[in-house]
Amino acid sequence: MNLKYILVSLISLPLFPLLYFQGRNIRKKVPRLPEAKEPKGFVNGDFKRTLEIVCIGESTFAGVGVEYHKNGFTGSLANTLSTKLKSNIKWRVYAKSGYTVKQVCEKIIPTIEETAIDIIVIGMGGNDAFTLNSPKKWTSDINDLVNSIQSKFPNTPIYFANMPPIKEFPAFTKSIKFVIGNLVEILGKELKKFTDNKPNVYYNNEIVTLKKWSKRHSLPTDNSKLYFSDGVHPSKLTYHVWGEEMGDFIKTKIK
Repeated sequence: MNLKYILVSLISLPLFPLLYFQGRNIRKKVPRLPEAKEPKGFVNGDFKRTLEIVCIGESTFAGVGVEYHKNGFTGSLANTLSTKLKSNIKWRVYAKSGYTVKQVCEKIIPTIEETAIDIIVIGMGGNDAFTLNSPKKWTSDINDLVNSIQSKFPNTPIYFANMPPIKEFPAFTKSIKFVIGNLVEILGKELKKFTDNKPNVYYNNEIVTLKKWSKRHSLPTDNSKLYFSDGVHPSKLTYHVWGEEMGDFIKTKIK
């Protein structure tokens, strides 16, 4: 039983009517950006070895906020891994804006065409928080997703990227940041428990904050437009930083 989830749920319950109307207003104000184009790519680092990576996820992994995937999370990750692992990188994205973990498991995993993959990276959590998925249901869906992937690629390591920093989204109200932001962090803690007990599965559990990123990468802290394309989805800069940091994380887990 997750006591924090119960507490947040009790506090949030009276806010639900307000959250509903605030959510409708946000949807009207936030522009509908398309998913990125060209979900396949190759980083030629002039190395003898080539690794194949696949990124699976929701809107951020679908590249919403940039025109091409090479400028999004996967492009940045591939460039970082090429340098860190001294390998050419063949990459591909399987992601869909709006999908929950359950939908990814049911609608995306069966469509993966590759027969051999060296690294799988997953970016989920936002939509499961927005749909108010419970920690128990979330863990069950994550388990189904990992089992589905491992049945196809039993020896391929799986890396979960950071949960989305909903508390940082400038387009969201304080009420939505509190309810959904706390829920996504609760789901992140459940994901950490799950991956700690699952062989060959890893989770970058660092909670992303703009203050921390700005200090680490010598970036300004007072301009959220640098980080978000529409107040919700990452900008090109954010994808670049996020992909780099995820590449660094993966490097630390490879023995």
